[in-house]
Amino acid sequence: MTNNFEGMTPILNVSNFAQSMDYYVHKLGFVKKWEWGDPPTFGCVGRDKVSVFLCEGAQGRPGTWIMVFVQDVDALHAEYKQRGANVLRAPANMPWGTREMHVEDPDGHRIRFGSDSTGPVDPAEVKRFWDAVQLPAHARE
Repeated sequence: MTNNFEGMTPILNVSNFAQSMDYYVHKLGFVKKWEWGDPPTFGCVGRDKVSVFLCEGAQGRPGTWIMVFVQDVDALHAEYKQRGANVLRAPANMPWGTREMHVEDPDGHRIRFGSDSTGPVDPAEVKRFWDAVQLPAHARE
């Protein structure tokens, strides 16, 4: 008998649950699936097959990075620019065969959105992209 994995949901620690819920719904186009507490401090947002838990004051750590694969990262980039999301890096083709952009939420969590590469890799763009994601030397020690 095989025990298949069914999915994975990151838990992001947030400093202000209401503010984070608003950002994920209005800026990133997720829908509120549920919330818990009075006032709410734990909840879930979802978009298509992706869910993210938001938790104020408990689970998760600040500055988490997650990767979300989408059909068309360029279309998502255009949507996010229109919505006013905090896009840190516009889409770029990566050497590993994806085209990726970076988005940051109000608590500094980074979401890498990616789809299939659309063409050749620009080494200068990859360097700018990669340099932006590296930890400072003191943080790697």
